[in-house]
Amino acid sequence: MTKSTKALRSVIALAGVSAFALTACTGPTGGDGTSTQSAGGGTITYGTTDKVVTLDPAGSYDGGSFMVMNQIYPFLLNYKPGTADASPDIAESASFTSPTEYTVKLKSGLKFANGNTLDSSDVVFSFKRVVAINDPNGPASLLSNMGTVEAKDPTTVVFTLKAANDQVFPGVLASNPGPIVDEQVFPADKVMDDDAIIKGKPFAGQYTIESYKKNELVSFKPNADYKGLLGAASNEGANLKHYADPNNLKLDVQQGNIDVAGRILTATDVADLEKDSKVKVHKGPGGELRYMVFNFDTMPFGAKTPEADAKKSLAVRQAIAHLVDRDVIASQVFKNTYTPVYSYVPQGFEGAAEPLKSLYGDGTGKPSLDKAKQVLADAGVTSVVDLKLQYTDRYGTSAADEYALVKQQLEKSALFTVDLKSTEWTTYTKERRADAYPVYQLGWFPDYSDADNYLTPFFIPGNFLGNHYENAAVTAVVNKQLVTTDKAERSKLLGEAQEAIAKDLSTLPLLQGAQVMVAGTDVKGVEKTLDASFKTRLGVMSK
Repeated sequence: MTKSTKALRSVIALAGVSAFALTACTGPTGGDGTSTQSAGGGTITYGTTDKVVTLDPAGSYDGGSFMVMNQIYPFLLNYKPGTADASPDIAESASFTSPTEYTVKLKSGLKFANGNTLDSSDVVFSFKRVVAINDPNGPASLLSNMGTVEAKDPTTVVFTLKAANDQVFPGVLASNPGPIVDEQVFPADKVMDDDAIIKGKPFAGQYTIESYKKNELVSFKPNADYKGLLGAASNEGANLKHYADPNNLKLDVQQGNIDVAGRILTATDVADLEKDSKVKVHKGPGGELRYMVFNFDTMPFGAKTPEADAKKSLAVRQAIAHLVDRDVIASQVFKNTYTPVYSYVPQGFEGAAEPLKSLYGDGTGKPSLDKAKQVLADAGVTSVVDLKLQYTDRYGTSAADEYALVKQQLEKSALFTVDLKSTEWTTYTKERRADAYPVYQLGWFPDYSDADNYLTPFFIPGNFLGNHYENAAVTAVVNKQLVTTDKAERSKLLGEAQEAIAKDLSTLPLLQGAQVMVAGTDVKGVEKTLDASFKTRLGVMSK
């Protein structure tokens, strides 16, 4: 379908609005025939210290941006609250019609808040656009198995996959590259400015945006035309308030100035709030990782440094792995609200292993100075290693204490001197991809509930880390597990992938954490968004 055809159809649709308003007596209906208009429930205000990088799905791969996108954009597949199984959202059906073809049939009568028709042409545009722009901070890596995407008719889309039997493709469609955008609003070749997006009203999710002050306050209004899986919002509207300081976030939820406090409160604050009768602490399944990233070009002895030496570079990574004491970080900084992790896939996920425990430290999870000294000596590293280490406010104020402790542990060995610095997130996310940080902090909150989401985005060519790590053997096993239908065999392959990655140390996982939200005692529905889909849904909350 051409843009001119779609534009003409949009004009016809808008011309019929007044007549429809005079004759229609019932509210719009969802996919199951129920009304999508909210009834009561008050207005919910949700507070967070997370930052928005961009509202353009092609330009971000972070939790703060995706949290907003998840409210305003439609998805082909989504997660019904309380589940971790991707199901049709604005799709009527979605299934494999051959081992390499995934066919989606859209519901009829879909439209964006600006009145433009939403059909298969927009779907094709949305996915092709993510791949074509391939923004350094975008989610294009998740679509690495997508060969082509075609519109067969106005409501039918066929994805042709490079590898057959992709076990996680439905989850990918429900994740970061999955928001469907309006091709009459978004440019095909570049990321769009937030203010221009707001002006264009290309929203067709559970909410529309009424007002927007970036990283200050967003006001959402239930979208009466939403026909998706989530149905009607349980509230009359929602606000998203951004905080620079978690102490103010804590104070506002205690005093009732906001209804829900989400990411990220400090561990000390959470422990304190659990004793406060005016609020309730809600916890959900864990999936969050906190980890260090090594830039293979610019880290000590990296490929583009004057002293480039792959053997010495690996020895530096191994020495750091031998020296970090996760137990001390978990207990002293996070009051055990995070737990040590020795795997690239968090415990609790199918296929999770713990290769980092046996390969590094004393073999039980504790550090080993002797092994750190030995691995550096064996590689010919004879002087103290000067390490530039970066962290960011994105992961809460505890990050400062966390990385101060990492610095202390490394320098105590007398093997490293650490230059520790912090950068604000919106700058950090750009500079890390520009090779500005030799070693740096990141955190990960999964896009979909599958072990692969901790592997494919990180360790295959073109991954979102952009840390110049490639290993053909790792790529092969990661790709193989993706298309292995036998559960036991796939679990074995996942273990092999983690073992191989642990030997290379592209990243060093440190801690695993649970989902935590704190709400006023009059707020209902918070527990419905704390499930293994790892999506924050404002629409389930009410008061």
